[in-house]
Amino acid sequence: MVTLLRVLIDQQGWNEYKTFAHQYRVAAQGLARETGDSSLATLTLSESTFERWYFGKVTPQNDARRVLAHLFGRPITQLLAEAQASGACAVPIREPGAGAPVSEPLADPGADLDWMGRHTAMAARRAIRFAMGAERNEVGQETLEHLQDEVRRIAGIYIRVPLGTILDDLTNIQDETFRMLESGQARPSQTRDLYFLAALESGMLAKASHDLGDPQSAMMQARTAAVCSAQAEHVGMSAWIRGLQSLISYWADRPEDAVHYARKGVSAAAGLRGSVTVWLAGLEARAAALLGDAETVLSANRRAEVLRERCRPDDLDALGGNFLFPQIRQAYYSVEASVLLGHGDAGLVRRAEEAALGFSDPDHPHWAFGDQAGVQSDLALARLYTGDLDGAVEAVQPVLDLPPGQRNAGIIGSVQRVRASLSQGSVREALTARELREEIAAFSSRPTLAMPS
Repeated sequence: MVTLLRVLIDQQGWNEYKTFAHQYRVAAQGLARETGDSSLATLTLSESTFERWYFGKVTPQNDARRVLAHLFGRPITQLLAEAQASGACAVPIREPGAGAPVSEPLADPGADLDWMGRHTAMAARRAIRFAMGAERNEVGQETLEHLQDEVRRIAGIYIRVPLGTILDDLTNIQDETFRMLESGQARPSQTRDLYFLAALESGMLAKASHDLGDPQSAMMQARTAAVCSAQAEHVGMSAWIRGLQSLISYWADRPEDAVHYARKGVSAAAGLRGSVTVWLAGLEARAAALLGDAETVLSANRRAEVLRERCRPDDLDALGGNFLFPQIRQAYYSVEASVLLGHGDAGLVRRAEEAALGFSDPDHPHWAFGDQAGVQSDLALARLYTGDLDGAVEAVQPVLDLPPGQRNAGIIGSVQRVRASLSQGSVREALTARELREEIAAFSSRPTLAMPS
């Protein structure tokens, strides 16, 4: 039986567990405020409970019934009854915390291809959890291959999607990988693969903590990744992690540490030809620019150009995302290092415009919203150096239009540099500059990386 509850969940697009769980918590908290029953405010539900409700295997009990009735603006008896098949039926839906319900058309669930796709995806997730549970007393090949597939998937999309859409999956696979390593059941060949997966997962979670503005947790994950890469005996990953530590230090305003880690990465990467070698040179140039060391900026950028010529894709490059350092990112880093030295001219503006053009197409295989925001901010700074205030506004505006789910710590840091520049020189008292400073302040004051519901 397809219940009305299930149809309404599909209709609202809440059939991902984490999405529904968020709406459920909001509704529980709203009901707690309305009724004065504080015990409701802490109600949560597990993924397995959600799936049993969704498929009609069990019915909600006790306080859960009250929360669901509040969430959907319908009596619980109606929610748990069989849904009508008529597309003409109107079903009131309550927005969490809102007053009167609004009417939405009830679609025929049997004819909805999108619904069927979501249904089968949910069933697939349930199936793989079952398979992993069946192999819990050993390191099964299917479980290992599933973890490898998940790591590749998340690595490939990390730079293109809001963090909130992948964070749960990433933490879950790290936990499962750690469990398999701690079980002592892995064969030697599997152990090396698992340590490499753990290094990749911990590295991505270090980046996640960094994106959330938590450099301390980011470094903890990075050090874990370093230990795991050493156990996996993966030289490229060890070098990449030093680059990650440089990146974390750079945005945490610790340029000396950023230079130190970049150079450690260069030492670790001796003999490698993957794009990580180019990244490490670019990281050193940016960190040196924060220290005002123009000579190191020049030499590191020149080294990056030479390394690009001899670059050959390796297994990290094949993962894509943060593990690949393509030409368009190299151009962005080079421009940023020049901008951070605090001066510029028409030539720098042209370079910044060319770098920004590289990230203008979201369909480009190497496009990343964070890099696009960074290079647009650098373009704004370059234009401010030449007195082009209107051009700076035009450059930074797309960044200020980013949705909350994409406002990571690096992006906030980039626009804050623009704000600081607007407080200096001849543009300081201009009305446009004052208005842009206020807009950037408002943008930066909102919670970093607000998670999508």
